[in-house]
Amino acid sequence: MSIVVAVVMVALLLMGFPMMVPLLVGAMVLLFTQFPFMDGSVIVQQMIGGISQSVLVAVPMFILAADIMIKGHTADRLLDLVSKFVGHLRGGLPMTTAVSCTLFGAVSGSTQATVVAMGQPLRPKLVEAGYSDKFTMALIINASDIALLIPPSIGMIIYGVVSGTSVGDLFIAGIGPGLMILALFSAYCYVKSIKLNIPLMEKASWPDRLAALKKALLPMGFPVIIIGGIYSGLFSPTEAASMSVAYALLLEMVIFRQVSFRDLPSIALSTGLITAVVFILVAAGTAFSWVISFAKLPELMLGGVIESAAENPYMVLALIAVSYFIGCMFVDPIVVILILTPIFAPAVAAAGIDPVLVGTLVTLQAAIGSATPPFGCDIFTAVAIFRRPYLDVIAGTPPFIMLLLLSTVLLILFPQIALFLPGLMD
Repeated sequence: MSIVVAVVMVALLLMGFPMMVPLLVGAMVLLFTQFPFMDGSVIVQQMIGGISQSVLVAVPMFILAADIMIKGHTADRLLDLVSKFVGHLRGGLPMTTAVSCTLFGAVSGSTQATVVAMGQPLRPKLVEAGYSDKFTMALIINASDIALLIPPSIGMIIYGVVSGTSVGDLFIAGIGPGLMILALFSAYCYVKSIKLNIPLMEKASWPDRLAALKKALLPMGFPVIIIGGIYSGLFSPTEAASMSVAYALLLEMVIFRQVSFRDLPSIALSTGLITAVVFILVAAGTAFSWVISFAKLPELMLGGVIESAAENPYMVLALIAVSYFIGCMFVDPIVVILILTPIFAPAVAAAGIDPVLVGTLVTLQAAIGSATPPFGCDIFTAVAIFRRPYLDVIAGTPPFIMLLLLSTVLLILFPQIALFLPGLMD
């Protein structure tokens, strides 16, 4: 029956149906064939229940804050700050790109928003400096995926809802792996600049650096509000998301004055469209996850893994990494998190693995999948904003994907990369 459901879902995808249709049809096929006397309204109940959890309110709030900042000057101020401090180093411009994407991810929580905000100003500068367009696009796409690990992270919010893991702990756990990936990307950029013999940029003076720092201080308040507010007990994750919107409005409408009241309807419409897509996927994915759990498919599919999990937790982590990585290559990461998390939950519990570590590992695979062919969402965002063919956009991605896979191995072998900071907070 599992094979039949899988074939039906794949066929619907190939026919061009949006992802919610295969999820709901697969759930109904499994439910009505295995439990013919059950009321079909349970599907609707699970869908509504899946999007009724209060923590999900944080998702549209973070999306709205990111849309406001893209319309304003927050991204430009962060970019100028990083450029003044590291732009003169060997490989300084691509390092500036990687660091800027990380910083903007820390204030937006969205990989696609980071591609848009950082890609448009940085791509021409990198090409003009002597870097190939393929390397430039690949760097922007993959560096933007650090946004999924650096809080706030929409992927971590979804995982926290599905697994019952603390969203606050997941947020703080993502900082270590995010900085590790930033360091690996920076090292690669350094080597690449030597190979291409890129000339060094002029070193900024300290007065210029201090001026850039002064301009960027207020935008850098976003992670302080989010992380500081959550761990001080002042805000819940949902309240921190609301505060990020208020702070974004304060900066861009009152202080910087780059966003006017006339801009708000279009910003709200953009946020509403993205939120609707996310919530429809969450609702359909929740219903599908409930049906496969009710049918005990996880126990049937992973019985042997669950039995050996207590003896070899590394095997469970490796299987999780491979499964999520492959899934995110073909399907939206949110859907993969919704479907696979309940399947692996028994194995994780049997192995006694910290759910925060698992959530960080899963989010890392979602980040990799967002930039991995054939269907990484950031790839199609780049195709749209750069107006380049699909094959050109993905041509330079393999080295970055290899670095991300290396990060996965390091995270599995050295879990304290993720767990060190949450441990300090306890």
